[in-house]
Amino acid sequence: MKAVLLNKFGGRDQLYIGELATPSPSKDQVLVKVKAAALNRADILQREGKYPPPKGESDVLGLEIAGEVIEVGENVQNVSVGNRIFGIIPGGGYAQYAVIHKSMAMPVPENLSFEEAAGIPEAFLTAYQALVWLANTKPDDKVLIHAGGSGVGTAAIQLIKQLGASCIITASASKHSTCYKLGATLCINYKLENFLEVIKSKYGGIDVIIDFLGASYFENNINSLNKDGRMVMLALLGGGKIESINIASIVFNRLKIMGSTLRSRDLNYQIKLTKEFWSFSESHLKTGAIKPVIDKVFHWKEVQKAHKYMEENKNIGKIVLTIS
Repeated sequence: MKAVLLNKFGGRDQLYIGELATPSPSKDQVLVKVKAAALNRADILQREGKYPPPKGESDVLGLEIAGEVIEVGENVQNVSVGNRIFGIIPGGGYAQYAVIHKSMAMPVPENLSFEEAAGIPEAFLTAYQALVWLANTKPDDKVLIHAGGSGVGTAAIQLIKQLGASCIITASASKHSTCYKLGATLCINYKLENFLEVIKSKYGGIDVIIDFLGASYFENNINSLNKDGRMVMLALLGGGKIESINIASIVFNRLKIMGSTLRSRDLNYQIKLTKEFWSFSESHLKTGAIKPVIDKVFHWKEVQKAHKYMEENKNIGKIVLTIS
């Protein structure tokens, strides 16, 4: 088969389409003819040599796919050849064929294309895990989402609406219109406004924060939280080291600060998360109450351009590759 390969770790110019052996499904896996694969920040980090795949998994980039099942393992009964499926995988998505565990494969709703379906799993599973499993978001909570225009951000806005909570986001001004349409209550332009000052002025404090910045926002984040507030940290785009900070509010306001990744979780955890998310979202996806936000679709021969587009932070929602 053909797959996107790396000459060596480094810039996007190291990506090329080459030949690789087609994977074979284990007894609990299915083989998928990949129609579309979505980009993630993790792909860029892996390309740069900063985020290796889990041991024993494909080193081809790509963590979420949509496509058609062409072969099933001997223990597979819930998925059949010809089914349209989508889901997350530990690696191998930028390829003509990929394998996925039988319990990680979700059926593509009839109202969605392969490109749309490919933009769902990583963003929505990450957002669902953070909001429901970790932050225990409740109706009437006020939730702050940083990078509200990202794939996870646009997914989180929609999930927060379904959970009955209020959503505040930070994003550049060009992304506010989309975020409001998805259900955001307030959009803060982080380039011109101090989000802590805006939150204190309008609300006094908030209950939940989903953060991707890390060090650069840490102090303002904890100072934004109400008593018993919860913060889930999903990335460190603003750095991982803090030189000096007053942590008294963590103690006196009884704050919970959690970090999480999804790719490194064990299979049973990911299966449970996938099943719970699907149970929560199936009807919403079929009616369009929640939907993937696809910014741009590239043919996979333009994978270098797609990575450049993500690195320039131009996207609102997901960037997707069509595979042929």
